Amino acid sequence: MSRFKREELVARFNAMIKRGEPIIGGGAGTGLSAKGEEAGGIDLIIIYNSGRYRMAGRGSLAGMMAYGNANDIVLDMAKEVLPVVKQTPVLAGVNGTDPFCIFDDFLDRLSALGFAGIQNFPTVGLFDGRMRANLEETGMGYGLEVDLIRLAHQKNLLTTPYAFTVAEAEAMTRAGADILVCHMGLTTGGAIGASTAFTLEDSARLINEMIKAARKIRDDIIILCHGGPIAEPEDARFILRSCPGCHGFYGASSMERLPVERALIEQTRKFKAIGK
Repeated sequence: MSRFKREELVARFNAMIKRGEPIIGGGAGTGLSAKGEEAGGIDLIIIYNSGRYRMAGRGSLAGMMAYGNANDIVLDMAKEVLPVVKQTPVLAGVNGTDPFCIFDDFLDRLSALGFAGIQNFPTVGLFDGRMRANLEETGMGYGLEVDLIRLAHQKNLLTTPYAFTVAEAEAMTRAGADILVCHMGLTTGGAIGASTAFTLEDSARLINEMIKAARKIRDDIIILCHGGPIAEPEDARFILRSCPGCHGFYGASSMERLPVERALIEQTRKFKAIGK
């Protein structure tokens, strides 16, 4: 059973907001990543299939492809991450569109393992155009992810869903989301990051629109930003200054892939230079 109660976590995060302290969440694809993030003082750790793929040197969109069952992968990752994280709530990424998952049972299993809550990942929100339209038309749409968050909320799990549009922000807020994560697309930068993304200014405008829409429904919802051009601490600082209703940042590639890439490259270069 989770060591964390949803009400206590929400109270903790609201206290941070009152103090003006940003809430920082991060994805972990390995136990070592999770240990490092906790040592750095992170507030939330989220594990899902893309974290494993990222740390295997593949792009985050691997998590959207048929390379493995996402919900089975998060269960496998739990054995690596949960035993080494001592003080930080860990959330599970759940594929809410999986037609072969009995979610009432699956969410209970996650809670029994020690997960404090969930996030909707993999998410069809990363698809657009004809592919997205076809997914919606054939019963595999974003609405199933909203249903997942609603069920998790009813089970008193902390919920931190991704939303990509104003309409999705509204739907997740109505479903009872505790923390709405405004997703700006794949993170840019590094060896396997995206190169197509919003600008920081575009991101700030959309995030402000999502905040305004969500707050009309529930003024207690907590808002974080994620993805796209928000890749470094200075990027996140820009968004928080430009979006007064945003309470922090959630990083995945930003929190583990980019730092690991830089550290490994630099350390290798230093060893290569020892004979000079």
